[in-house]
Amino acid sequence: MYDRAVLHLDLDSFFVSVECLKNSEFLGKPLLIGGTSNRGVVASCSYEARRFGIHSAMPMKMARRLCPHAIILKGDMDSYSYHSKVVTDIIAEEAPIFEKASIDEFYLDLTGMDKYFGCMKWSIEMRQQIMKESGLPISFGLSINKLVSKVGTGEAKPNGTKAIPSGEEKGFLAPLSTRKIPGVGKEMYKKLSFMGVRSIKTLSEIPRRLLEREFGKPGSSLWEKANAIDNTPVIPYTEKKSISKERTFTEDSLDLQMIRSVLMRMVEELAFELRDSEKLCSCIAVKIRYADFNTYSKQQRISYTANDKFLINTTKELFENLYERRQLIRLIGVKFSGLVHGNYQISLFEDSEKEINLLKEMDQIRKRFGKDAVKLAHSLQIKPRHN
Repeated sequence: MYDRAVLHLDLDSFFVSVECLKNSEFLGKPLLIGGTSNRGVVASCSYEARRFGIHSAMPMKMARRLCPHAIILKGDMDSYSYHSKVVTDIIAEEAPIFEKASIDEFYLDLTGMDKYFGCMKWSIEMRQQIMKESGLPISFGLSINKLVSKVGTGEAKPNGTKAIPSGEEKGFLAPLSTRKIPGVGKEMYKKLSFMGVRSIKTLSEIPRRLLEREFGKPGSSLWEKANAIDNTPVIPYTEKKSISKERTFTEDSLDLQMIRSVLMRMVEELAFELRDSEKLCSCIAVKIRYADFNTYSKQQRISYTANDKFLINTTKELFENLYERRQLIRLIGVKFSGLVHGNYQISLFEDSEKEINLLKEMDQIRKRFGKDAVKLAHSLQIKPRHN
C-alpha cells in the first residue's frame, strides 16, 4: 500500500525504437541516431550498440571507431513527435493525473488507487496497453515519489518494471552508484568520487551542511535525493503551443542595425526558454508593425530544434524577406510555435560536440546568474528593454 504513489514511465531507447518500428530490419542490430558527419554526436543508440561502449552524446567519429558496422541514421523529429503523441494520448485517456516530462518520459500520480484497484496492477495494465497500441517498448518504476520512481525505471530497463515498496526507498537506493541520481552529471560524480563517495548509501550519511559547503545550494538537494526525499508534485500536463516576444520602440525607428539586434536578442532568449523547458519548435514567425500601424508577418516551417544558431539564421532570413517598405518601424516580434517536448542535446542531429557543450555552458551561466549574464555578439549592440 502506498500513501502516495508515483509511476514513472520511460520509452526505451525511444528514437531507436521508433526507427525499428518503421523498419524491422533494424531490430537486433547496432543502430545509431544522430549527426551523420564526423562532427556530429550520438543522440540515441540501440542496446546492441551499447555493448561496444557507445552511449548518448558520444562523438559520432568515436562511435564509428568502436563499432564500424553500426547503422547510422540522422533521425526524424517529426516521426518521433508523432509517436510521442500517440503514447501521450493513451496515457491521457486512462491516467487520473499525468505530467509529460519530455518527449519519451511521463510521471503519473496514482495516489489513492490502492484502495480501489491496486497501483501495481493498474501500472502493469497501462504499460501493456501502451505497448499494444503504440508498438513501442516501455519501462516503469513505481514508488512514493518521482525521484525513486525514476531511478527504479532505470534499474528496470530494458523493457521491464520495478516497484519499490513504501518504506524501502533508502534501502533500494543505498547500493547504487551516485551517478544513478538524477542531476548528478560527470563533474559532480568526479568530485564525489574524489571525496571517496561512490555509493548512494555513503552519500546519504554525509551531513547536509558538509554537502552544502562543497557544492553550494545543489548540495542540499543532493542530500535529500540520497535520502530518498522528494516532495515534487506531479504537474498536470498542458501543451503550450507557442512562445513569443515583442518589442514596441519608444520612438519609431529606421535604425536597422538596432532593430536586428533587438530581434536577435529576443530569439536568443526564446531559444534559452525552449531548452530550459526541454522543448523544441517547428515553426518561426516574424512580425513587423510600421509607424502607420500596418502589421505584416511571415513564418517558416523548420525541423524541430532549439539551436540558437539555426533559429537566429532563419529569423534573419524571415526579417530580410519581410522588410520591404522603407518606413519607420514601431514594433518587432518573433514567435516560436509547433512546440513539442524534447531534450535539446539528443535532437541536435548535425551539431558538433563543441557546439553542444558551448550552449550547455552558456545555459548554466544563465541559470545561475540570470538570463543577461551571457550574450551572443550580435545582441551586445544594445541594452535590452522590454515593454
